[in-house]
Amino acid sequence: MWQEIKALFLKDVQLELKQKYSINSIILYVFSTVFVAYLSFQGNIEPRSWNVLFWIILLFAAVNATTKSFVQERPSRHLYYYTLAAPQSVILSKIFYNSLMMIIIAVITFVIFQLFLGNMIVGNLLFFVSLLLGSLGFASTLTMVAGIASRSENNFALMAILSFPLMLPFLLSLMKLSDMALTSAEFSPAAWQLLGVVFGLNIIVIMLSYLLFPYLWKD
Repeated sequence: MWQEIKALFLKDVQLELKQKYSINSIILYVFSTVFVAYLSFQGNIEPRSWNVLFWIILLFAAVNATTKSFVQERPSRHLYYYTLAAPQSVILSKIFYNSLMMIIIAVITFVIFQLFLGNMIVGNLLFFVSLLLGSLGFASTLTMVAGIASRSENNFALMAILSFPLMLPFLLSLMKLSDMALTSAEFSPAAWQLLGVVFGLNIIVIMLSYLLFPYLWKD
């Protein structure tokens, strides 16, 4: 199975390197959104507003990045994958690829935020751990939703309807974590608890994708 996952993962990476329009469009979206925020706040933004704005922009960038996981592929290509690889290999390769994409996008978003709105983080380690777990959570959840939405004719609308309620627990926990990182550099018991919650949600989503995607794949 790991050979299948590796082959499918490298296929997605090669397609991305060949096309390049997806990552470039997301970077343009993040840059333009942050620039509009910079003009609106005139460079003076409160730490809490900085935190909320960062995660909201990253959430919409994640939706744009992961929508193409299954939606852009034709049903005939899905049938071809079905003859070559196990459904678990397909969904895990998509999750790994989207996780890599989300980590890259998260780092780029943070750099752009620093350029325009400054760096207000006190606890760098706590923030970047939450950023890593958040990127993995966004990627795994939205990949699962993209797989479900690909079976619908109005897949883009269904993607939006299903993704935001599922992302709400992630988003609230990540905002609380990064809010702690804006005020303290220490890992408090509350921070460890929230990290455990986010990590547990990641594991649950990946396990659900692994167990339930084969039934969706057969349809």
